[in-house]
Amino acid sequence: MDTNAEILVDKRTIDEIISKNEGKPGKLLTAMEEIQEANEYKFLDPQSMDYLSSRTKVPLSQIYSVATFYSFFNLKPQGKHTIIVCRGTACHTKGSKVLLDDLDALPGCKEAFEAGETCFTTEDRQITVKTVACFGQCALAPVVAVDGIIYSNVTSEKIMKLLQNLREDKKDENIKLC
Repeated sequence: MDTNAEILVDKRTIDEIISKNEGKPGKLLTAMEEIQEANEYKFLDPQSMDYLSSRTKVPLSQIYSVATFYSFFNLKPQGKHTIIVCRGTACHTKGSKVLLDDLDALPGCKEAFEAGETCFTTEDRQITVKTVACFGQCALAPVVAVDGIIYSNVTSEKIMKLLQNLREDKKDENIKLC
């Protein structure tokens, strides 16, 4: 599937999100979060941001400023599963670079990170790999989050098992990594 394809969140859904948050503090931020969540690929597509701008009378430039300022917003389609590797000092010294290198098994991942990207999604949109500066879990280094669950003391063997389980879509299985 082409990552440049137009993927829209239904305008009615965006209207409902705007109405629900009207008059509340942080309504723009909340609306953007909910629109991203409503998108099948968990990102803010240009068409949805443009529609949000026209409906709220917030300049599109301001919406893009918010979307690019906060790291939890995605401007590109995301995978079904997410692996986030901590690259903080403690995690780096305990081997997080090796873990990131292990994920080079995903076609295109190595090239993306070598090109300076901090996020990569497989062509089949099954897995997104991201890096973060620090999870704040330094005593448990190296740390990796998979679909929102943080795993500590991750080794190459553990990350490869985790990747295999994601590929096989065994997300309901209790993966014992710690």
